[in-house]
Amino acid sequence: MPQEKPLKPLPLTSTPVDAASRRAIEPTICYSVETLPRPDLSSYQALRHDLDLIETIVVPPRDAAAWKVPAAHFCRIVCSEGPQVGDLNLFNLHNLDERFYSGKTRALHGTHVGRGDQLYSNFPYLRPLATITHDTLDWYGFDEFGGAVHDVIGTRCDPYTHNLLSHGGQYHHCCHSNLTRALAASTGMELEKAESHVHDVLNVFMCTGFTRDTGQYFMKASPVRRGDYLEFFAEVDLLGCLSACPGGDCSFEHSSDAATCHPLQVEVYKPRRLPEGWAPPRQNPYDRSHGL
Repeated sequence: MPQEKPLKPLPLTSTPVDAASRRAIEPTICYSVETLPRPDLSSYQALRHDLDLIETIVVPPRDAAAWKVPAAHFCRIVCSEGPQVGDLNLFNLHNLDERFYSGKTRALHGTHVGRGDQLYSNFPYLRPLATITHDTLDWYGFDEFGGAVHDVIGTRCDPYTHNLLSHGGQYHHCCHSNLTRALAASTGMELEKAESHVHDVLNVFMCTGFTRDTGQYFMKASPVRRGDYLEFFAEVDLLGCLSACPGGDCSFEHSSDAATCHPLQVEVYKPRRLPEGWAPPRQNPYDRSHGL
Protein backbone atom coordinates (compact mmCIF):
# COMPACT_ATOMS: atom_id res chain seq x y z
CA MET A 1 0.00 0.00 0.00
CA PRO A 2 1.59 3.33 -1.05
CA GLN A 3 2.33 5.79 1.72
CA GLU A 4 0.56 9.14 1.70
CA LYS A 5 2.73 12.13 0.90
CA PRO A 6 3.13 14.59 3.80
CA LEU A 7 1.15 17.80 3.45
CA LYS A 8 4.38 19.77 3.69
CA PRO A 9 7.89 18.57 2.73
CA LEU A 10 10.18 17.52 5.53
CA PRO A 11 12.93 20.03 6.36
CA LEU A 12 16.28 19.62 4.64
CA THR A 13 18.13 21.84 7.10
CA SER A 14 19.62 20.34 10.24
CA THR A 15 18.10 21.58 13.48
CA PRO A 16 20.47 24.14 15.04
CA VAL A 17 21.66 23.62 18.60
CA ASP A 18 19.83 26.76 19.78
CA ALA A 19 16.51 25.83 18.13
CA ALA A 20 14.65 25.55 21.43
CA SER A 21 15.72 29.00 22.61
CA ARG A 22 14.79 30.56 19.26
CA ARG A 23 11.34 29.02 19.41
CA ALA A 24 10.89 30.08 23.04
CA ILE A 25 11.11 33.81 22.26
CA GLU A 26 7.84 35.41 23.31
CA PRO A 27 5.74 37.03 20.57
CA THR A 28 5.12 40.75 20.19
CA ILE A 29 1.71 42.02 19.09
CA CYS A 30 2.21 43.79 15.76
CA TYR A 31 -0.13 46.72 16.41
CA SER A 32 -0.45 48.32 19.81
CA VAL A 33 -4.19 48.98 19.78
CA GLU A 34 -4.18 50.97 23.02
CA THR A 35 -4.07 54.09 20.84
CA LEU A 36 -6.67 52.83 18.35
CA PRO A 37 -9.78 55.05 18.43
CA ARG A 38 -12.58 52.95 19.89
CA PRO A 39 -16.34 53.40 19.53
CA ASP A 40 -18.49 54.33 22.49
CA LEU A 41 -20.50 51.11 22.60
CA SER A 42 -22.80 52.42 25.31
CA SER A 43 -24.06 55.14 22.97
CA TYR A 44 -24.99 52.50 20.40
CA GLN A 45 -26.51 50.18 22.99
CA ALA A 46 -28.77 52.99 24.21
CA LEU A 47 -30.49 52.98 20.79
CA ARG A 48 -30.81 49.27 20.11
CA HIS A 49 -34.15 48.76 21.83
CA ASP A 50 -35.90 51.65 20.11
CA LEU A 51 -35.52 50.84 16.42
CA ASP A 52 -37.88 50.90 13.45
CA LEU A 53 -37.52 48.07 10.93
CA ILE A 54 -37.44 49.76 7.50
CA GLU A 55 -36.39 46.94 5.16
CA THR A 56 -36.08 43.16 5.06
CA ILE A 57 -34.05 41.34 2.40
CA VAL A 58 -34.04 37.57 1.87
CA VAL A 59 -30.82 36.08 0.52
CA PRO A 60 -31.69 32.82 -1.27
CA PRO A 61 -29.58 29.72 -0.63
CA ARG A 62 -26.56 29.43 -2.94
CA ASP A 63 -27.16 32.98 -4.13
CA ALA A 64 -26.56 36.56 -3.03
CA ALA A 65 -28.36 39.87 -2.61
CA ALA A 66 -27.33 43.51 -2.28
CA TRP A 67 -28.93 46.27 -0.21
CA LYS A 68 -28.30 49.78 1.11
CA VAL A 69 -27.73 50.77 4.73
CA PRO A 70 -27.88 54.53 5.40
CA ALA A 71 -25.30 55.92 7.80
CA ALA A 72 -26.39 55.77 11.46
CA HIS A 73 -28.69 52.80 10.79
CA PHE A 74 -28.38 49.29 12.20
CA CYS A 75 -28.21 46.17 10.07
CA ARG A 76 -28.76 42.59 11.21
CA ILE A 77 -27.78 39.41 9.36
CA VAL A 78 -30.18 36.79 10.66
CA CYS A 79 -30.16 32.99 10.56
CA SER A 80 -33.82 32.81 9.58
CA GLU A 81 -34.42 29.09 8.94
CA GLY A 82 -31.50 26.74 9.58
CA PRO A 83 -27.71 26.68 10.09
CA GLN A 84 -26.15 28.71 7.30
CA VAL A 85 -23.04 30.84 6.85
CA GLY A 86 -22.76 33.97 4.74
CA ASP A 87 -19.98 35.86 2.97
CA LEU A 88 -20.26 39.63 3.42
CA ASN A 89 -18.88 42.45 1.26
CA LEU A 90 -19.29 46.09 2.27
CA PHE A 91 -18.79 49.21 0.15
CA ASN A 92 -19.06 52.95 0.57
CA LEU A 93 -22.36 53.47 -1.24
CA HIS A 94 -21.08 56.59 -3.02
CA ASN A 95 -17.62 55.28 -3.90
CA LEU A 96 -17.26 51.56 -4.58
CA ASP A 97 -13.48 51.93 -4.62
CA GLU A 98 -13.74 52.21 -0.83
CA ARG A 99 -14.56 48.78 0.49
CA PHE A 100 -14.08 46.45 3.43
CA TYR A 101 -10.44 45.54 4.11
CA SER A 102 -10.40 42.18 5.87
CA GLY A 103 -6.60 42.08 6.16
CA LYS A 104 -6.25 45.31 8.12
CA THR A 105 -9.37 44.52 10.17
CA ARG A 106 -7.71 41.21 11.05
CA ALA A 107 -4.43 42.91 11.94
CA LEU A 108 -6.20 45.31 14.31
CA HIS A 109 -8.87 43.06 15.84
CA GLY A 110 -7.72 39.47 15.33
CA THR A 111 -8.74 36.52 13.20
CA HIS A 112 -12.39 36.62 14.25
CA VAL A 113 -14.49 39.68 15.03
CA GLY A 114 -17.28 40.40 17.47
CA ARG A 115 -19.07 43.08 19.46
CA GLY A 116 -17.15 46.34 19.60
CA ASP A 117 -14.89 45.53 16.66
CA GLN A 118 -14.97 47.79 13.63
CA LEU A 119 -14.81 46.81 9.97
CA TYR A 120 -12.17 48.98 8.29
CA SER A 121 -11.96 50.12 4.69
CA ASN A 122 -9.03 49.81 2.30
CA PHE A 123 -6.26 52.31 1.54
CA PRO A 124 -6.17 55.27 1.19
CA TYR A 125 -9.40 55.63 3.19
CA LEU A 126 -8.71 53.33 6.18
CA ARG A 127 -11.61 54.25 8.41
CA PRO A 128 -14.41 52.28 10.08
CA LEU A 129 -17.22 51.41 7.69
CA ALA A 130 -19.25 49.65 10.38
CA THR A 131 -19.19 48.81 14.07
CA ILE A 132 -20.38 45.42 15.34
CA THR A 133 -22.97 46.17 18.03
CA HIS A 134 -24.40 42.74 18.87
CA ASP A 135 -23.59 39.07 18.30
CA THR A 136 -25.76 36.25 19.63
CA LEU A 137 -22.85 33.81 19.15
CA ASP A 138 -20.48 35.73 21.42
CA TRP A 139 -20.70 32.86 23.91
CA TYR A 140 -18.75 30.53 21.57
CA GLY A 141 -15.26 31.98 21.99
CA PHE A 142 -12.41 29.71 20.80
CA ASP A 143 -12.97 25.96 20.95
CA GLU A 144 -10.43 23.21 21.63
CA PHE A 145 -9.46 23.09 17.94
CA GLY A 146 -8.79 26.82 17.76
CA GLY A 147 -12.06 27.44 15.92
CA ALA A 148 -14.18 30.57 16.34
CA VAL A 149 -16.98 32.33 14.46
CA HIS A 150 -17.13 35.40 12.16
CA ASP A 151 -13.69 35.11 10.60
CA VAL A 152 -11.71 37.62 8.59
CA ILE A 153 -9.12 35.06 7.48
CA GLY A 154 -10.94 33.18 4.71
CA THR A 155 -11.13 34.62 1.23
CA ARG A 156 -14.61 33.43 0.02
CA CYS A 157 -15.16 30.26 -1.99
CA ASP A 158 -14.58 30.95 -5.66
CA PRO A 159 -14.89 29.22 -9.04
CA TYR A 160 -11.19 29.63 -9.85
CA THR A 161 -9.95 27.61 -6.88
CA HIS A 162 -12.78 25.13 -7.44
CA ASN A 163 -11.64 24.74 -11.05
CA LEU A 164 -8.04 24.27 -9.93
CA LEU A 165 -8.82 21.62 -7.33
CA SER A 166 -11.41 19.77 -9.44
CA HIS A 167 -9.22 19.77 -12.58
CA GLY A 168 -11.52 21.89 -14.71
CA GLY A 169 -14.86 21.90 -12.89
CA GLN A 170 -17.23 24.77 -13.69
CA TYR A 171 -19.30 25.68 -10.62
CA HIS A 172 -21.13 29.02 -10.72
CA HIS A 173 -22.63 29.33 -7.24
CA CYS A 174 -19.45 29.89 -5.26
CA CYS A 175 -19.70 32.98 -3.06
CA HIS A 176 -17.38 34.95 -5.36
CA SER A 177 -19.72 34.41 -8.31
CA ASN A 178 -22.81 35.00 -6.19
CA LEU A 179 -21.44 38.33 -4.98
CA THR A 180 -20.41 39.28 -8.51
CA ARG A 181 -23.91 38.66 -9.90
CA ALA A 182 -25.60 40.51 -7.04
CA LEU A 183 -23.31 43.52 -7.30
CA ALA A 184 -23.78 43.69 -11.06
CA ALA A 185 -27.56 43.53 -10.71
CA SER A 186 -27.58 46.18 -7.98
CA THR A 187 -25.33 48.69 -9.73
CA GLY A 188 -25.96 47.99 -13.42
CA MET A 189 -22.26 47.28 -13.97
CA GLU A 190 -21.09 44.71 -16.49
CA LEU A 191 -20.28 41.38 -14.86
CA GLU A 192 -16.51 41.70 -15.44
CA LYS A 193 -16.44 45.19 -13.90
CA ALA A 194 -18.50 44.08 -10.91
CA GLU A 195 -16.15 41.14 -10.33
CA SER A 196 -13.20 43.53 -9.96
CA HIS A 197 -14.93 45.11 -6.94
CA VAL A 198 -15.70 41.86 -5.10
CA HIS A 199 -13.25 41.48 -2.21
CA ASP A 200 -12.25 39.29 0.71
CA VAL A 201 -15.14 38.85 3.07
CA LEU A 202 -16.34 38.72 6.61
CA ASN A 203 -17.43 35.09 6.94
CA VAL A 204 -20.58 35.58 8.98
CA PHE A 205 -21.46 32.64 11.28
CA MET A 206 -18.66 30.51 9.80
CA CYS A 207 -16.58 28.55 12.34
CA THR A 208 -12.95 28.42 11.26
CA GLY A 209 -9.35 28.36 12.39
CA PHE A 210 -5.90 27.04 11.53
CA THR A 211 -4.66 23.53 12.29
CA ARG A 212 -1.87 23.54 14.82
CA ASP A 213 0.30 20.96 13.02
CA THR A 214 0.14 22.12 9.38
CA GLY A 215 -1.27 25.65 9.72
CA GLN A 216 -4.06 24.85 7.27
CA TYR A 217 -7.29 26.84 7.20
CA PHE A 218 -10.14 24.67 8.44
CA MET A 219 -13.89 24.94 8.77
CA LYS A 220 -16.33 23.04 10.95
CA ALA A 221 -20.07 22.96 11.51
CA SER A 222 -21.28 26.44 12.45
CA PRO A 223 -22.90 26.73 15.88
CA VAL A 224 -25.47 29.16 14.43
CA ARG A 225 -29.14 28.33 14.96
CA ARG A 226 -32.41 29.85 13.86
CA GLY A 227 -32.85 33.31 15.38
CA ASP A 228 -29.13 34.03 15.82
CA TYR A 229 -27.85 37.26 14.30
CA LEU A 230 -24.87 39.51 13.84
CA GLU A 231 -25.65 43.24 14.04
CA PHE A 232 -23.62 46.23 12.93
CA PHE A 233 -24.03 50.01 12.88
CA ALA A 234 -23.31 51.77 9.58
CA GLU A 235 -20.70 54.48 10.12
CA VAL A 236 -21.13 55.71 6.52
CA ASP A 237 -23.72 55.09 3.80
CA LEU A 238 -23.13 51.46 2.85
CA LEU A 239 -23.87 49.05 0.06
CA GLY A 240 -23.94 45.54 1.49
CA CYS A 241 -23.67 42.35 -0.50
CA LEU A 242 -24.17 38.93 1.10
CA SER A 243 -23.87 35.41 -0.29
CA ALA A 244 -25.60 32.45 1.38
CA CYS A 245 -22.67 30.07 0.97
CA PRO A 246 -23.18 26.84 -1.02
CA GLY A 247 -21.49 25.07 1.88
CA GLY A 248 -24.54 25.56 4.13
CA ASP A 249 -23.19 25.35 7.67
CA CYS A 250 -19.76 24.42 6.23
CA SER A 251 -19.65 21.16 8.17
CA PHE A 252 -18.11 19.09 5.39
CA GLU A 253 -17.65 20.88 2.05
CA HIS A 254 -18.37 24.00 0.09
CA SER A 255 -18.69 24.97 -3.58
CA SER A 256 -21.11 22.16 -4.41
CA ASP A 257 -24.79 21.31 -4.46
CA ALA A 258 -24.36 18.51 -1.92
CA ALA A 259 -24.64 20.54 1.30
CA THR A 260 -27.99 21.47 2.85
CA CYS A 261 -28.41 25.23 2.43
CA HIS A 262 -30.84 27.76 3.86
CA PRO A 263 -31.66 31.40 3.13
CA LEU A 264 -30.37 34.25 5.25
CA GLN A 265 -32.31 37.37 6.18
CA VAL A 266 -31.03 40.93 6.31
CA GLU A 267 -32.88 43.55 8.36
CA VAL A 268 -32.22 47.29 8.28
CA TYR A 269 -33.32 49.36 11.28
CA LYS A 270 -33.58 53.09 11.77
CA PRO A 271 -32.95 54.44 15.28
CA ARG A 272 -35.16 57.18 16.71
CA ARG A 273 -32.09 59.35 17.33
CA LEU A 274 -28.35 59.43 16.70
CA PRO A 275 -25.83 57.99 19.14
CA GLU A 276 -24.69 60.64 21.58
CA GLY A 277 -21.61 62.41 20.24
CA TRP A 278 -21.56 60.38 17.01
CA ALA A 279 -20.20 61.74 13.73
CA PRO A 280 -19.30 59.90 10.50
CA PRO A 281 -15.61 58.92 10.52
CA ARG A 282 -13.29 61.03 8.39
CA GLN A 283 -11.14 59.55 5.66
CA ASN A 284 -7.67 58.70 6.96
CA PRO A 285 -5.67 61.97 7.14
CA TYR A 286 -2.33 60.58 5.95
CA ASP A 287 -1.04 63.09 3.36
CA ARG A 288 -0.15 60.40 0.78
CA SER A 289 3.22 62.03 -0.01
CA HIS A 290 5.01 58.70 0.72
CA GLY A 291 8.17 60.55 1.67
CA LEU A 292 8.54 62.57 -1.52
